[in-house]
Amino acid sequence: ISFYCTARAALLTGRLPIRNGFYTTNAHSRNEIVGGIAYSEVLLPELLKKAGYVNKIVGKWHLGHRSKYHPLRHGFDEWFGSPNCHFGPYDDKQQPNIPVYRDWDMIGRYYEDIEINHKTGESNLTQIYLQEALNFIGKYGSTKQPFFLYWAIDATHAPVYASKPFLGSSRRGLYGDAVREIDSSIGKILELLKNTGIAKDTFVFFTSDNGAALISAPNQGGSNSPFLCGKQTTFEGGMRVPGIAWWPGHLPPGQSSRTSPQVLDDALEEGAKRVEHGRFNLNVHKVSHQLSNIMDLFTTSLALAGIDPPKDRPIDGIDLSPVMLEGKVTDRPIFFYRGNEMMAVRLGLYKAHYWTWTNSWEELSQGINFCPGQNITGITTHDQVEHDLNPLLFHVGRDPGEKYPISVLSNEYQQVMPRISYVVGQHKESMIPGEPQLNVCDLAVMNWSPPGCEKIGKCLNPPESKPWKCVWPH
Repeated sequence: ISFYCTARAALLTGRLPIRNGFYTTNAHSRNEIVGGIAYSEVLLPELLKKAGYVNKIVGKWHLGHRSKYHPLRHGFDEWFGSPNCHFGPYDDKQQPNIPVYRDWDMIGRYYEDIEINHKTGESNLTQIYLQEALNFIGKYGSTKQPFFLYWAIDATHAPVYASKPFLGSSRRGLYGDAVREIDSSIGKILELLKNTGIAKDTFVFFTSDNGAALISAPNQGGSNSPFLCGKQTTFEGGMRVPGIAWWPGHLPPGQSSRTSPQVLDDALEEGAKRVEHGRFNLNVHKVSHQLSNIMDLFTTSLALAGIDPPKDRPIDGIDLSPVMLEGKVTDRPIFFYRGNEMMAVRLGLYKAHYWTWTNSWEELSQGINFCPGQNITGITTHDQVEHDLNPLLFHVGRDPGEKYPISVLSNEYQQVMPRISYVVGQHKESMIPGEPQLNVCDLAVMNWSPPGCEKIGKCLNPPESKPWKCVWPH
């Protein structure tokens, strides 16, 4: 978990960030990062491309903003979007604005050529991203060419934005407006798949890479209720997110699951879910309690495409197709990392915390809080507290908010923890960390003069290179 999207690296490699190198050993990291996804990693679009797929990414890449880490060097054939999120606006003097790319070249910068109004929150960016997706599907949907579309929109990331028809349309303010526009866009994508006659040949999965950022709430962020805390923590509110799979004629309708950025998890418990504007109704009749994570989408996608995953490295994601297609359930653990530290582990309905930490006292004193209104003594700690001898154990079925740790003296604790300890021991014995990519920062490597800048007069002079050890207080 960090500002640098480790979950996206996990999704596209099927591997924990500690393995694929998308982590840091010194603190958490930001946009001046020197590194990116390692060339030694094999990404999902690379494997699909070898099998004849054409691949497109729409939206945020966030796996390295230097040209050497460009997504078209990692199996994608087309790209419309940005290397980082739409932070800013920057002044283009101390920090450059984030560029927007079409394929190999930038076509402009956020807040200059792609407008996002800070005062009103108005922006057509989601509609632009939607049209890119529709054009791509329309181009290949009428052919026999298999395709992979990675639609990585970011409208609900602060600063939140929505287009004019959606502004003021929800009861949840601007954040709700952005969600409604995303819902509408998904509906249009699904409608196009139906209208082109390829719905039964197209597997669609929608999820998020982390829980809502409560630091941005209530105006710029969502709610993770009833789960504890939010993005940038390893509590359930930071990790557990909704996930919807759609494949007409293959997936039985009326099934749903809660998922997480490192976890596609326990079933949605609402009786029915409606995706507004999209004319897409999901009536929940039965649920799957399969414990899953975003890395499983790597292995599952390969299985559905008839491709074997790489055999020369550990793959952490499992194939969920037997779960989705046959209703089977596989017992497996989920490991929660923060940087290079294993913070917690899920096994069935139990979750054990080996470390607790929300964010630093220094940040809290500045009003930065990842768990607003959720101060639980000994659990939401602002010091990094180790619980290795007696991990904090929760039953997240009975206690999804992680408020009531099971007593160390109880029979339940004595029965469950040996099983978890064994799994953790095996995991740590076999773990060979990758080379950390997020340790070094340098202002000179930011987006001063991206490829194509000279064509549109958007090149900026970088400062002198002065690398430093990245520091981020959470």
